[in-house]
Amino acid sequence: MRLLKRLFQAPDRGAAPILYAAIVARGREAHWYEAGGVPDTIDGRFDMIAAVMSLVLLRLEQDPQAIPFSTQLTEVFIDDMDGQLRQIGIGDIVVGKHVGKMMGMLGGRLGAYRDALASGTLGEALVRNLYRGEAPAPEALAQVETALRAFHARLAGEPVAALLAGELA
Repeated sequence: MRLLKRLFQAPDRGAAPILYAAIVARGREAHWYEAGGVPDTIDGRFDMIAAVMSLVLLRLEQDPQAIPFSTQLTEVFIDDMDGQLRQIGIGDIVVGKHVGKMMGMLGGRLGAYRDALASGTLGEALVRNLYRGEAPAPEALAQVETALRAFHARLAGEPVAALLAGELA
């Protein structure tokens, strides 16, 4: 009986679902799509949420005590992507493959944004990862870069304990 309970009981991920909901809400803000020129498509929304998620994960990786929470947050992301894929009609047989590809994309963006923030040139990484190689109008790119840099700066000043409690700057 305990085995069945473990199989069908959702794992306790603490405040990770709350923080993830805030990340998704931030990634769905209209300004990204209107002023920023991010395509308002399934792929565009994934890319924007992945950008916000990447910045949060980069902040969490600065504190070794936040690593378990980062794992929980990533598991919530995986669960959401699995559900979203099923909702748009991706069959059970290939959902895992698609989720694996999305995780690879998130990992790639983490590295790209980490490097870009360190070098001070975020624009190239945004064109490649957020706009999928199709550069938007310069003012749109500047708007997104400025907004993401401001978000990154707010995260840097945010205590990790607040993120662990599910609060997003």
